[in-house]
Amino acid sequence: MNIAHVLSSFGLGGQERMAVELARTQRAAGHRVFAVSLSAELDGPIRDGFRAAGVSTLSETRNRGVELSLPARLGMRFLLDGVDVVHTHNPHALIYGAPAARLARAAVVHTKHGINPDRARRRWLRRAAGMLVDAYVVVTPALAEVVRRDRDCDPARLSIVPNGIDVSMFRPSAAVRSLARARLNIDDSAWVVGTVGRLAPEKDQATLLRAMLPLLGSHRQLVIVGDGPERAALSGIAQSSGLAQYIHLLGARSDVSSLLPAFDVFALPSRTEGLPLVLLEAMSTELVVVASAVGGIPDLVEHGINGFLTPAGQCDALTAQLAALLADPALALRVGGVARKRVLARHSLDRMASGYDALYGRVASRRWFHRRELAGTPN
Repeated sequence: MNIAHVLSSFGLGGQERMAVELARTQRAAGHRVFAVSLSAELDGPIRDGFRAAGVSTLSETRNRGVELSLPARLGMRFLLDGVDVVHTHNPHALIYGAPAARLARAAVVHTKHGINPDRARRRWLRRAAGMLVDAYVVVTPALAEVVRRDRDCDPARLSIVPNGIDVSMFRPSAAVRSLARARLNIDDSAWVVGTVGRLAPEKDQATLLRAMLPLLGSHRQLVIVGDGPERAALSGIAQSSGLAQYIHLLGARSDVSSLLPAFDVFALPSRTEGLPLVLLEAMSTELVVVASAVGGIPDLVEHGINGFLTPAGQCDALTAQLAALLADPALALRVGGVARKRVLARHSLDRMASGYDALYGRVASRRWFHRRELAGTPN
């Protein structure tokens, strides 16, 4: 098949990384794949990831507001390239990519990766575009309920395909742990809580930082990986606490798989999430996770079995849960072991790719027969 992935940008994020991994498996299976950004910014790690996978990239820049000419431009490109399936990722890509695919008589698959709260006018545009898709995919059952409630698509076209990761890249390793800690200047015997994500209000690393302050010391440290608009505020909290020497703000990193084994606990204090890849990566690394009970996270984390859930934004509850794990290392090890087994069984990249492959096959076949009927070609 000829597949086009459409994203709002090639900025570093979970949905973009998922698209890269899916495109990589599709190229390996012999499909022709290219990726379209609706942003002028083409450079960055996501574009590099696509290109390393043999996926060509291009930009169809949109202006502020609703740009009526963009679906026509995209549709002409899809038509000239003979695209069979257009796969859109999140709202902007859906609004422009779905009508463009219909103009090119290509099948449309859309993946909703998160809640994506929006203004009323754009919610209407999303709903209208959602009615054009051949398959509307969500990554968790919780998101499926949101789609049904908001009437975002024809319920008959709704599917659940959980996110998956390359589990071979994320595994526990004593050697990698020691090397990572040496690079961070953290003692092997220290207890380390870590998190990875864009430093943005919805990720709420500030609550995690404040929750850790009563626990920090020379042998109890916090690592925050990522960059974004909240970095200065987080740095300010760290400096004013008098405990900055135990707080490591590493910025954006491309070596997350070699940093995760350095942690004892992975914390995700987000206020909104879909099914975050980084949580799967931490669990695959056999870390015990403590995450906010938001979005699709409770579909993945069963409290006390393969991780722990706390209410979003509640600093005291997060402190208490982290302190409990600090006091009971055996519990952390046991829960981390269950977490890895769950990810291997349910959230491998191969499993996700197989789900999408079957879905693509169904919708492309229906669209192919429809094109033949329009052309008057006998079966």
